[in-house]
Amino acid sequence: MPMRISFYGLYSIVVALQNRSGVTVKREIEAQREREREREMGLLTHRVERSEIKPGDHIYTYRAIFTYSHHGIFVGGSKVVHFRPERNLKSIAETSSNLDDDDTSSPCPTFPDCGFRQPNSGVVLTCLDCFLRNGSIYCFEYGVSPSVFMAKVRGGTCTTASSDPPEAVIHRAMYLLQNGFGNYDVFQNNCEDFAMYCKTGLLIVDKQGVGRSGQASSVIGAPLAAMLSSPLKLLMPSPIGVATVTAGMYCMSRYATDIGVRSDVIKVAVEDLAVNLGWTSSNEEVPENETSNTQITR
Repeated sequence: MPMRISFYGLYSIVVALQNRSGVTVKREIEAQREREREREMGLLTHRVERSEIKPGDHIYTYRAIFTYSHHGIFVGGSKVVHFRPERNLKSIAETSSNLDDDDTSSPCPTFPDCGFRQPNSGVVLTCLDCFLRNGSIYCFEYGVSPSVFMAKVRGGTCTTASSDPPEAVIHRAMYLLQNGFGNYDVFQNNCEDFAMYCKTGLLIVDKQGVGRSGQASSVIGAPLAAMLSSPLKLLMPSPIGVATVTAGMYCMSRYATDIGVRSDVIKVAVEDLAVNLGWTSSNEEVPENETSNTQITR
């Protein structure tokens, strides 16, 4: 005997199938859009989830609507060691970024020692929440190929230099938390420089040039590339050609200042960092077998 389905039952089945199909299609479209966004952002940044970061990772987050990024070393236990100007460290509970002026004096609700630092030092220990300030987490990439490095349109996201083991990275970060990282300088000694030193132990010999920071290289490299490409406007009638050459110069200038390819860098033990940067008297005794005076071989 054939099964009879009422009109209402048939209508319910059709609606259910339509709704299911619509939801499936909608989810697939949203997933595709998300994959496209990830591919696009892959050329700029490396966004990760909290569950993905590991002790010893160099992480960063963006401030002021992606105007600049703030960098630090994740040391585990939802804690981050990072470097900020001393003028913005008015209290141990203050959680402002390295360029923000809005100080927050209220205690951290999750980590009693959040904001710990030594007197007259810009190296601070905070919880991950205060470091991010509701921002997303991005992981700085090490050991990337030259092609990937130059494909990253935005500086301060990766380097061709290799990272040291997590134990060495955390040791440097905690040592500098107790001993400081010198005076903060936007172009030569900033939060990205701090994190990159903790990850690699590399120090630039030429103290007058641009530091390790990819952000600083981008700030200087973009106007420089535009200036150098200006005479080409007389030779190239097409604006596209001029823009292409300018972009190429910008990428090459960033690559030339990357610590992974520079020849003026040395491996410096964190215990000898103060002497090499002139924070203490150079007459202090330094073990001869330390790596602070050893030129890196490539």
